Amino acid sequence: MTETLLMTEEQLISQAVKALIDKLGLLEATRFLALKSEEQLDSVKWHRKWQTQLDKDAFFNDVFK
Repeated sequence: MTETLLMTEEQLISQAVKALIDKLGLLEATRFLALKSEEQLDSVKWHRKWQTQLDKDAFFNDVFK
């Protein structure tokens, strides 16, 4: 059986970004990475909106019953 060594997160990110830039070019790689960032921002907006409408006591009672 062969041993598999995993990269650190930093190595993985570095190699993935390099591969994107090598294949797509700097501009398109940047655009691709920004797509995920926009998606995360939308989820943050959704979560904040959800929190403003949340009944804290009812939520805690439901979660910790």
